[in-house]
Amino acid sequence: MQPLEVLRQATFGRRTAEEEAEQLRRYFVETEQWSQVFKGEVDVVYGPKGSGKSAIYNLIIQSADDLFDRNILLVPGENPQGAPAFRDIIDDPPYDEFHFIGVWKLYALTLCVHAIRDYGIKGRHIDQLFTKLEEADLIPARWSLSRALRYAMDYVRALSKPESIETELSLDPISGMPSGVKGKIVLREPTSSQARKGIVSVDELFELTSETLLEAGYSLWIVLDRLDVAFASKPGLEAAALRALFKFYLDTKRHKNISTKIFLRTDIWREITKDGFREASHIERALIINWSAEDLTNLVVRRALANNSICEYYKLNPSEVLEDFVTQENFLNSMFPDQVETGPNKPKTFGWILGRTKDAISSTAPRELIHFLSELRDVQINRLERGERQLSGGRLFEQSSFKEALPEVSKSRLEQTIFAEYPSLRPYIEALKEQKATQPLSNLKTLWNTDDAATIIIVGQLEGIGFLEKLSSSPPAWRVPFLYRPALSLVQGSAEI
Repeated sequence: MQPLEVLRQATFGRRTAEEEAEQLRRYFVETEQWSQVFKGEVDVVYGPKGSGKSAIYNLIIQSADDLFDRNILLVPGENPQGAPAFRDIIDDPPYDEFHFIGVWKLYALTLCVHAIRDYGIKGRHIDQLFTKLEEADLIPARWSLSRALRYAMDYVRALSKPESIETELSLDPISGMPSGVKGKIVLREPTSSQARKGIVSVDELFELTSETLLEAGYSLWIVLDRLDVAFASKPGLEAAALRALFKFYLDTKRHKNISTKIFLRTDIWREITKDGFREASHIERALIINWSAEDLTNLVVRRALANNSICEYYKLNPSEVLEDFVTQENFLNSMFPDQVETGPNKPKTFGWILGRTKDAISSTAPRELIHFLSELRDVQINRLERGERQLSGGRLFEQSSFKEALPEVSKSRLEQTIFAEYPSLRPYIEALKEQKATQPLSNLKTLWNTDDAATIIIVGQLEGIGFLEKLSSSPPAWRVPFLYRPALSLVQGSAEI
């Protein structure tokens, strides 16, 4: 085949794990981090946006049968795609953190009991569990995550209605529960009088659930992802909800056979802990996803080798290539030109790609790298279709294509991540359009029409989201990473002081 036909038949995949869930197993990089999660050694996975958290989450979901073979029941706590189950919380959240924790506990308990019923697990406490949850209307007749969450919210809201908080709690003399509450589950330990009337705490029901699973020889994982999507429109609520989630996690982690697996962006974790979070030191079973240049090399090679057209063009056996890292590097060098920008001090092509697709606080994320490769493929196809052939030595990509591919990646990252998630910072970023990439404090003050104090605050926020990088210079200056420069038409160099 000719290069044009090879590229037409090839793909480097989609940017997000949700979009390519079915194909993910073909080229997923099974790192040690993945192994730790799959073995159950990790409960909390942190990573920058696009770092592969959702890829691990989706593969965990796809591995439900493999986990079941290890006597682990897998229970998704959020929809992998479509509308988030937590959307209803945004409009009508719990009153305070205590009741937010209660929502998490009741929701998780409902997920556990529904799974036990669904898998047909037997045990001496099962009837009591079902009865208590059904009496409280916590198990929907037509099951869905959003309904289960809504029922948990409604129940907690009935327990904590303002009129009961503002005055004395009005209890039904027969049931011993707050008036209007259907069910006998409370968020704190019941009094002796309540206990005699059959009232139990949600923590006691968790104990019974754990014992039931233990007797049957099973463990259960509740996995939670897409929490940034669920609370995206309400940052304040997001912080409250996630702080409550981690307190729920710590309250319930003593149950060794019921685990909550949380996948969370590092920037969101920093936000919810910036004012202090004492419980953070107790979250020990955690890892942060990091990608080295070698990891990213392997990722690109795996995606390239997943294409029959590329393997046939280079006459490669994928298994043999993946057995040796030097062979992987040589394979990349055979596809790419030696350099994008020629010169003794210029990086090799793959280093150039990594330098252009990283922000100011982290290494290149797989999402931006995959997006770049997809754009590179499209640009190269267009060039070949127009008859612009500058390929040599059996390569699939030419130097000119790399710079042409970057603007679309830059625009997407700026508009879909930075502007979408931090709209208040948009005016300050747009004020930099067509300016020099490196700016001293005095220039930023002029561009933004702000005083020293306000400028430093804005700069700090832009550093926090990876848009600006502080240089070790005097007077102080900040640089915009290559990733954002094409979208803003920034000019290489430093502005005059």
